[in-house]
Amino acid sequence: MRRAFLCGDDRLSGENYDHRRGWIAERVKQLAGVFAIDVAAYAVMSNHYHLVLRVDAGRADGWSREEVLRRWTQLFDGPALVQQLLAARERDEEPGFSAAMMSRIDEWVQTYRARLMDVS
Repeated sequence: MRRAFLCGDDRLSGENYDHRRGWIAERVKQLAGVFAIDVAAYAVMSNHYHLVLRVDAGRADGWSREEVLRRWTQLFDGPALVQQLLAARERDEEPGFSAAMMSRIDEWVQTYRARLMDVS
């Protein structure tokens, strides 16, 4: 038998894992703040959890290039060009990138925007 215990009391070991419920709730809250996905409800069970979600594609479609990149880089580093662009924007400067570089960044933005409204 596979024992995949997530929360509550483990009868075999006597350990209590209820503290993990808070971890899961905080992570779901963090991810909901990054993605264009609303959490309508959730339940954390002893060995799994349930989420009721709503994808808000219109919200993600309204995000600017920089907003998409800021959201994505809250979870992942992103390529050096993305990091340089965001750092320049934070200093209220133009990064001085070529059209080809900006085109590549826009390709990443398109990919990240799609991922930021994807439940998977």
